[in-house]
Amino acid sequence: MSKETIKISGMTCAACAQRVQKSVGKMDGVIDANVNFATEKLIVEYDDNKVQKSNIRETIEKIGYGVVEESSSNEVTIPIEGMTCAACSQRIEKVLSKLDGVSKATVNLATEKAVVEYDPSLIRLSGIKQSIEKIGYKPLDIENQGQVDQDKARKEKEIQILFRKFIVAIIFAAPLLYLAMTPMISWWPIPLPEFIEPMASPLRFAILQLILVIPIVIAGNKFYTVGFKALWQRSPNMDSLVAIGTSAALLYSLYNTYEVAMGNHHSVMELYYESAGVIIALILLGKYLESVSKGKTSEAIKKLMGLAPKTATVIQDGKEIEVPIDEVEIGDVILVKPGEKIPVDGTVVDGLTAIDEAMLTGESMPVDKKAGDPVYAASINKNGMITFKATKVGKDTALAQIIKLVEDAQGTKAPIAKMADIVSGYFVPIVVIIAIIAFAAWMISGQSLAFSLTIFISILVIACPCALGLATPTAIMVGTGKGAEYGILIKGGEALESPHKINSIVFDKTGTITEGKPEVTDIIPASGYDNRRLLQLAASGEKGSEHPLGEAIVKRAEDDKLDFLKVDKFQAIPGHGIEVNIASNEVLIGNRKLMDENNIYLDELDSQSDKLANEGKTPMYVAVDGKIAGIIAVADVVKENSSKAIKKLQEMGIEVVMITGDNKRTADAIAKQVGIDRVLAEVLPEDKANQVKMLQAEGKKVAMVGDGINDAPALVQANIGIAIGSGTDVAMESADIVLMRSDLMDVPTAIHLSKSTIRNIKQNLFWAFAYNSAGIPIAAGLLYVFGGPLLNPMFAAVAMSLSSVSVLTNALRLKRFKQYH
Repeated sequence: MSKETIKISGMTCAACAQRVQKSVGKMDGVIDANVNFATEKLIVEYDDNKVQKSNIRETIEKIGYGVVEESSSNEVTIPIEGMTCAACSQRIEKVLSKLDGVSKATVNLATEKAVVEYDPSLIRLSGIKQSIEKIGYKPLDIENQGQVDQDKARKEKEIQILFRKFIVAIIFAAPLLYLAMTPMISWWPIPLPEFIEPMASPLRFAILQLILVIPIVIAGNKFYTVGFKALWQRSPNMDSLVAIGTSAALLYSLYNTYEVAMGNHHSVMELYYESAGVIIALILLGKYLESVSKGKTSEAIKKLMGLAPKTATVIQDGKEIEVPIDEVEIGDVILVKPGEKIPVDGTVVDGLTAIDEAMLTGESMPVDKKAGDPVYAASINKNGMITFKATKVGKDTALAQIIKLVEDAQGTKAPIAKMADIVSGYFVPIVVIIAIIAFAAWMISGQSLAFSLTIFISILVIACPCALGLATPTAIMVGTGKGAEYGILIKGGEALESPHKINSIVFDKTGTITEGKPEVTDIIPASGYDNRRLLQLAASGEKGSEHPLGEAIVKRAEDDKLDFLKVDKFQAIPGHGIEVNIASNEVLIGNRKLMDENNIYLDELDSQSDKLANEGKTPMYVAVDGKIAGIIAVADVVKENSSKAIKKLQEMGIEVVMITGDNKRTADAIAKQVGIDRVLAEVLPEDKANQVKMLQAEGKKVAMVGDGINDAPALVQANIGIAIGSGTDVAMESADIVLMRSDLMDVPTAIHLSKSTIRNIKQNLFWAFAYNSAGIPIAAGLLYVFGGPLLNPMFAAVAMSLSSVSVLTNALRLKRFKQYH
């Protein structure tokens, strides 16, 4: 069994994506195929004994799309100029995917970038760029963080170009509309001059309209170049519908202009130049408004990228040298003065300061830094001067990783998008068929060619599936961007959608509900031992342990300035404690289970042990040569917002469960403090995933919140894994959502964000479907049959443009989302 992600180029709308998905899904040996229109990726699971990746590629190419070949070498992000709709991004992806040497290509319409993986031995970057240029788009310089300002300027320039095209179109469309409509409106106060009046000078009237429509067609030339190419490749898109509809109007008008020139003056009333011209002008206006709105959806990424400083002050041979950020190497020693940004990730070598890391974590309070502490790119040095050694540069910095995570997430598809994909996949061909059938039906019913043509054009124009294509990607972009703004990193569309279904949340105790930094609270020696001797034995044994409870005991011994004894043997007993040999004495340090398994009786300490456990403290038992030597109690402080977050989740109707390896009494005491009713105590690390599985077996959708390596299997098992950002890299890799702050209030915020985003997507899809469902019958003449008006193609163009803008505007409402405090 193999699972591959294949980049597909050439898809222009959801219909294309559906076609690829259907064709690949039918192949013998293919178990599952899913095409994400927004990212232009095919995720395919197949039996490699029955079908090979090359066969899948051939199938995709056969139906007119391109495949970007899998490559283990270079990955580049290429900004692309000139994309106008989802069909364009799909088309570029398709073309790039077909290139030999390209393993993966993803084009994101919202960010206007192509991410291409390629083998330099088979194709050069220049070849990839040439392929993009050949199909009518403009590849720009490869992007890095230093080019954010250029990227912003480029997008602004594109918006200006669209605006200029609209202005050109409207300048010529206004007189064209006046010229065409005035003879039909008897009450119009400004009649046409006699020298262009249709009855007096029919040929002059027709030719003037033709002259006026030519600049409009030139301004909207991309509808034709892109639309007809897509049609030729049997993948019709939005541009194809506009191109077919307006071309029909123009060709019919040209024919009637010829008839007028031949002396048939009645044909002057059968001109449709104004319909084509005004439709193009209105759709250009819609595209302009769409591009302005679309630019706002990716503001979160722009803000993050804009945070990175452009230069760094490197100390070389005792001198301070300012170098571009790209020239900083790992191991360089960098000087940062008060008020400056940290240029790359590193470790403080010298100096004391406080650093504002809000841009990474959302935490407003500056963090104190001293020698040995980590610092992160784009955080702000508040008050002291420091030098630090660079440990991560370029795309390896925490900021770069966050940007990549958010960008990847914005390009992924939520499960709810599949419904839109299925509909869109069949939509454009069905619309063309409906338009042809309606045209033929009205002709057969005895209506004129002009009337039937009006119906044909109106259906094609009003049914453009832009709103469907934009409904989910824009909401996902805004949602993931908003999450990043609050330090909630969501790793994709599915991770954004799934939390709204959660009805049970499992919290790990240590480091999640609690601070994870326990302290020694009580030292209770048995007879024959005193506090110092008991602490010395325990700390000497725990010196080699990495367990947080052991570290607390070692820290207390260091604070009390005790000498550590030599340990001859050390053995960790997972889930129980440790066994060590100190001065020829066998010393056991651990929990009650360890004592019971070694038949060690607590004697007079039994009641004190229960009392400590009831207070929420963890008793660590110390035994020497088979006899109890005493108890050292360690307590982990509950985080400030844990109770508040758990109460909020319970108000949302979600069951909260705590899981811990601690004994039941200690666990119950902590649970009581924070208001949790269900506790899973004394769970060994390897059993956490099984406990999650058991909750799922009860029919629950489970989220797991944890921070440690031992939480990783449970994070993967859960329907949604949520990692605390202060935790380990393994936990963060395993999770679907990463909370950069250690504030549990971000858990209800993440669920609330998911619910808000999914609600927004459902609204978008409803209005997109409702609009098309209502629009097509009206355009086909349904109202006219019952004595109502006939839909003018120009009004159809207005409605089509407004549908896309309304979906985008609705998605942008998510920018008002507020986190819980």
